[in-house]
Amino acid sequence: MQKFMGFVKKNKQFTIFAFLALILVLIAILAPVITSQDPYATSLGDALQAPSAEHWFGTDKLGRDIFTRIIYGSRLSLTSSLILVAIIFVIGSLLGVLAGYFGGIVDTVIMRISDMMISFPGMVLAIAVAGILGASIINAVIAIAIVSWTKYARMARSLVLKIRHVDYVYAAVVTGSKDVSILRKYMIPNILPTMVITAATDIGSMMLELAGLSFLGFGAQPPAPEWGLMLNEGRSYMQYAPWMMLFPGLAILITVVIFNLLGDSLRDVLDVREE
Repeated sequence: MQKFMGFVKKNKQFTIFAFLALILVLIAILAPVITSQDPYATSLGDALQAPSAEHWFGTDKLGRDIFTRIIYGSRLSLTSSLILVAIIFVIGSLLGVLAGYFGGIVDTVIMRISDMMISFPGMVLAIAVAGILGASIINAVIAIAIVSWTKYARMARSLVLKIRHVDYVYAAVVTGSKDVSILRKYMIPNILPTMVITAATDIGSMMLELAGLSFLGFGAQPPAPEWGLMLNEGRSYMQYAPWMMLFPGLAILITVVIFNLLGDSLRDVLDVREE
């Protein structure tokens, strides 16, 4: 307990934003406890009602409670963003480690594919892939993953190249250590802190990209309570019912800011140069 309190005092900023991120996760998990209303239940008689004691964030064009849909939308938005970051983290880091360690044809093939992906504007390519696959939140995750893994691959490769030729790696090779053992004991542990920091910082940006695809009609589809989709649904009613865009937009803003600042503070915690 004493060590924990010492960690909290030393890393106050990280503790605050980790606590706020935990609250967001708990909101997603405890959505049925927070609100008893059905996010899909429609009531045309209650359509476009302004925020009130009965409907804290107002209602949409179908009379659905916006507060309830935002709470349940945290499940879809957070889950899809975390899954997306996990996918690009694992695939990109693995390919980058292989390219940096083995070099030669392996490095050439992986890096040329990476160059090809980078040559296109990321969001435009994601829209094209999502359009080919079909509009759904799963296909949106796949589309963004296809265009986003290159960042992690290049970073992992550069980190591996820095330690590939140090003495203790040569010593491991001379003593007969296998490539798998060297990768597991030396390469991956050395690059992991930097890659984790990058992944934590990217949660917010990945959420924005998913929301952008949903806003454009390539992500989540009605009646899913997804924040980007809710923004799109409220676009036509911005003059008459601004709350339809205001509150989903605030939900995205708050979540992205929390995870971005969490990533920045995590960098301070894991940066060995601070020791």
